[in-house]
Amino acid sequence: MACVAVAMSLAMSMGTVQVPAGYSSGFRPSDHRGDVIVTAFQYNWRSVARECTQVLGPAGVGYVQVSPPQESILGSSWWTSYQPVSYALDSKEGTTSEFRDMIRQCKAAGVGVVVDAVINHTTGVDTAQGVGTAGNTYTNTGDFPAVPYTSEDFHSCTENIMNYRDVTDVQECRVSGLQDLDTSSTHVRSVLAQYFATLLDLGVSGFRVDAVKHIAADDVLAIKRIVAEKTGRSIDDIWWMQEVIGNVNEAEEIQPDRYLRSGQVNEFQYAYRLKRLFDDSLMGGSLTLDEIASNLVSSSQASVFVTNWDTERDGSTLTYKDGDKYTLATAFMLAYPYGSVNVFSGYRFTDRDAGAPGATDDSVPDTTCDESRTTTGWTCFDRNASVIGMVGWHNIAGDAPVVDWQSDGDNVVGFGRGGRAFIVMNNSSQDSRVSYRTSLPAGRYCNVYKDAACSSTIRVGVDGRFSATVPTGSAVAFHIGSRARP
Repeated sequence: MACVAVAMSLAMSMGTVQVPAGYSSGFRPSDHRGDVIVTAFQYNWRSVARECTQVLGPAGVGYVQVSPPQESILGSSWWTSYQPVSYALDSKEGTTSEFRDMIRQCKAAGVGVVVDAVINHTTGVDTAQGVGTAGNTYTNTGDFPAVPYTSEDFHSCTENIMNYRDVTDVQECRVSGLQDLDTSSTHVRSVLAQYFATLLDLGVSGFRVDAVKHIAADDVLAIKRIVAEKTGRSIDDIWWMQEVIGNVNEAEEIQPDRYLRSGQVNEFQYAYRLKRLFDDSLMGGSLTLDEIASNLVSSSQASVFVTNWDTERDGSTLTYKDGDKYTLATAFMLAYPYGSVNVFSGYRFTDRDAGAPGATDDSVPDTTCDESRTTTGWTCFDRNASVIGMVGWHNIAGDAPVVDWQSDGDNVVGFGRGGRAFIVMNNSSQDSRVSYRTSLPAGRYCNVYKDAACSSTIRVGVDGRFSATVPTGSAVAFHIGSRARP
């Protein structure tokens, strides 16, 4: 029997990106949309819209997370997007009109938009006065006339945070010189709530809320309640994923569990554990892969990732620089049923402050994914064949439980999700021959981890077992939608 998978080729600047359009079962990823989020870090709005239409929608991705859309300070560094000048939707990534159009195009492709919202602070005090990306002025003494904010809207502490075990220091003093908003203020709460309400009215699906541990948990909840009142929504229907790092050496009041009343929290420990496991042994150490979520917040309350723009720059997580390990860890995250999963797609860098390729003080050019990209070019990781295949795998697995866990006791691990899907990962330094049991029906399946063309197949016997050679640094993954044609 020969495998012939029907594939839809997407002709793009990087070459041909293939998204499976149908195997013998008639499986189409876009018909099995799930909850996977792709972070399109520093992509401009035109590029996000294109990605939704040409890649994310056809692949079955549920959401795209975009960089902060509000007016920010001028500058080519990525972090300038995290220094708000006003809440006007004219940023380096595009105009208000382009932002609206992006939401429309993504929704038409079946992809919701998640906004990175910066509400803890405004601009840094290192600049006395300036003009933002929308032309509005600001000062380092709390004067933001376009909002409007005055000095009365900021905490009185003018020092940088010195002691992370002191909750007042953490939540009222400055993060790296950024002017810290007094989120207990009625005016500040109203302004921030209106920003969220405006975005929801435009069709945004949810939010990643930045620097939440620097905001009192009661303030965060109060702001969300005002958003609910302004929009006529239930507070539980407003999706917030909150950045709370969860360092055990920091104050109890800024730990992740303190913010669960407001929504999900980013579970940084999950990413740190992935790095530890894939850098060492998946099953042979004091921490094992099957226990990765132990003592973390519950799955429904967690938002997880392999890396993000902060952690990839401080070396605390796996990144694109880790090659096969990074891809394998992403596959595991998509396969294992824990948390809302987020796949990061950014750009290569050597300077940690470097903005997107070609970024200027007030704009980011279109994302390009060509074969000749330099060491600081876009990674376009969302277009990786293994990622695309595993998004479909994740969606087919759905809420099925983990079954048939098997391993070599070290760096080769296999498991299934009910009778829907199965994966074997080889994180060892050599190819591995495996013979594993599954709960899938007998038949021949395409290895969706390798490509969309079904160039590699797996035969499951009537006893549910299969044998395969799994290359080093790779995986074999298949599901009930990837039956190979005779």
